[in-house]
Amino acid sequence: MSAAEEDAAVREPLDLIRLALDEKVYVKLRGDREARGRLHAYDQHLNMILGDVEEVITSTETDEETFEEFTKTTKRSVPFLFIRGDAVTLVSPPLRS
Repeated sequence: MSAAEEDAAVREPLDLIRLALDEKVYVKLRGDREARGRLHAYDQHLNMILGDVEEVITSTETDEETFEEFTKTTKRSVPFLFIRGDAVTLVSPPLRS
């Protein structure tokens, strides 16, 4: 195995995150939130700093008159976002070919 292959080897779960540094990732969070952005930093607790982030918050609301439920999606773009690791439910690195 060459040095480049060894650096790119995935031996444990956080290796996937390491290989996604400075690339766009998708992060699903508790509370029906998700974020897409460039991964700048992370730690062993999965605290992350993302840049050029699009955050999407999905909520279900009920019409008070008809009691009909509808889904509301709120999007925002932020230059940097700190994500606390205990809110993370899924991290998807970019597809590799």
